Amino acid sequence: MSYQSLAKEIVQMVGGEQNIINVVHCATRLRFKLKDQSQAEKKKLENLDGVLSVVENSGQFQVVIGSHVSEVYQEVIKVANINSESNDLSVKTKGKVVAKIFDVISGSFSPLLGALAGAGMLRALLTLLTMTGVLSTESGTYTILLAAGNAIFFFLPIFLGITIASKLGANPYVGGMIGAALLDPNFTGLLQNNGNITDFLGIPVVLMNYSFSVFPIFIAVSIYAVLDRFLKKTIHKDLQMFLVPMLSLIIIVPLTAIAFGPIGVYVASSIGVFINFLYSESGILTGAIMGSGWTFLTLFGVHTGFTPFILENLANGGDPLLALVSAAVFAQIGLAFGIFLKTKDKKLKALAGSTLLPGLLSGITEPILYGLMLRYKRTILYVAIAGVVGGGISGLVGARALAYAFPSALSIPIYSPFVPYIIAMLSAFTVTTILTVVFGYEDKKKLGVEENVVEAGQTTINKQEAIVSPLTGVIKSLAEVADPVFASEAMGKGIAIEPTIGKAVSPVNGKVTTVFPTGHAIGITSNEGAEILIHIGINTVQLEGKYYSPVVKQGDRVSQGDLLVTFDIEKIKEAGYPVTTPIIITNTDRYTEIIEMKKEAVQEKEGLLTLVS
Repeated sequence: MSYQSLAKEIVQMVGGEQNIINVVHCATRLRFKLKDQSQAEKKKLENLDGVLSVVENSGQFQVVIGSHVSEVYQEVIKVANINSESNDLSVKTKGKVVAKIFDVISGSFSPLLGALAGAGMLRALLTLLTMTGVLSTESGTYTILLAAGNAIFFFLPIFLGITIASKLGANPYVGGMIGAALLDPNFTGLLQNNGNITDFLGIPVVLMNYSFSVFPIFIAVSIYAVLDRFLKKTIHKDLQMFLVPMLSLIIIVPLTAIAFGPIGVYVASSIGVFINFLYSESGILTGAIMGSGWTFLTLFGVHTGFTPFILENLANGGDPLLALVSAAVFAQIGLAFGIFLKTKDKKLKALAGSTLLPGLLSGITEPILYGLMLRYKRTILYVAIAGVVGGGISGLVGARALAYAFPSALSIPIYSPFVPYIIAMLSAFTVTTILTVVFGYEDKKKLGVEENVVEAGQTTINKQEAIVSPLTGVIKSLAEVADPVFASEAMGKGIAIEPTIGKAVSPVNGKVTTVFPTGHAIGITSNEGAEILIHIGINTVQLEGKYYSPVVKQGDRVSQGDLLVTFDIEKIKEAGYPVTTPIIITNTDRYTEIIEMKKEAVQEKEGLLTLVS
């Protein structure tokens, strides 16, 4: 499915353009703010080709996409006609105050996470190069690269001013100007020339350094957003273009210098003191709690709410939180490695292996969480235990991050003390790996096709359902499919066929539940309850129905062997699209085992899969 088609489906299933207040994205998920979440079709979204999971939390409706989220996001804002400068955020939404606060924090930081992480990784690279003697801290090269790595953090009030104002429906550039005023050389020069005190119209102003700060700009722009709405209601429309920004700056910047800024600094300082107090009183306990809990915060999508605390700690010399929660990330990576070592299933091994690299190199572990951990729920305990161990060790040795970056193997140089931190992360990784290998990962024993189960003196046979081939062609594993959504089994288990004859028949007796308008994909639910997706070709939705001729429609009853669709293999290939056809059991979780027939080629209506429940 193309990104544009996926975006159209997502927008439709969240209630349409009229139900969307705004949408942002982080590293792996779209974060919608909806007028009415009850209009969103969560189950249909979770079964959508290209969607890994759906999470509702903190007033957000989060659609987990994976590594292609930015491309899908760009199409979503086009499809939904969303303008980041004019989002209507005045609509009241239900939710508790805490949830709304987390929503604002998360929505404000999400657009910046890539830049923050990239700058942090650059800092990690510089640290590694200076530690190994490749680069001198006195060189011009180091200074220039350090400026590139520091820029977003030093000017963070400007960037946050823009994103917070966008999130709250105010003019983002005025929000950025408020942040810039705090960093203006004339203003910062007062701190150097006048000491810590100046005045505004005779009112004392306590001067502070606002570079790297977070909370002052959050307070200032939040008040500005309220003022902006008030001014637009009271000032004539013809005068709003210049008068609203001018009055906003005249009012908010002095108030920030007089009150909002110092209050924000004191709030941040108090939070930092509290975190450091907990850390100093019991680093082991704090580390164990954060190391085990971070996985669940990530699952619920509220982990970005901790970003301002992390950045404030970094501005004051170092952050313990990143060092503690890193244990959860390495525990998750250990789970993927454990399943990779343990499983004999080639497709599962390919999936586990494919999730290792993003986790190790970039700290993106959502494919592990949604593709492995939630599928095999007993492993949640393994990850939590490993998080306790790694986080506890990290807390014991007093580990701290010296820059912001997603926890990963490449970001290790930003942590101190270096060697003890490595030991803590290796411990988390190793514990999960060992628990997975020793105790297994499956939630319940998978039984063979002919295995009997004895319960209460009675013998029962596992239920089986035969799925015949809808195509004639060469059999491939899903891992060979040139589409990560199918290859990772995110949509479910199954098999793929390279067709040699351009027609597909029904693999079961059942009902046609979906016929895509383009004819390239058909969904069928068997009379026994198996949900089957036949997706003819990869990215062939872009052909917009050319070369496909479906003969059934949604709601039709079909018998095994009935013709579903004909298609022109040669013309599809000439158009540049492979015709490899995944056949997916989308309700895989219903079955204890899905057994593939061991053959290299298959004829239509020959046995293909056996489903064991």
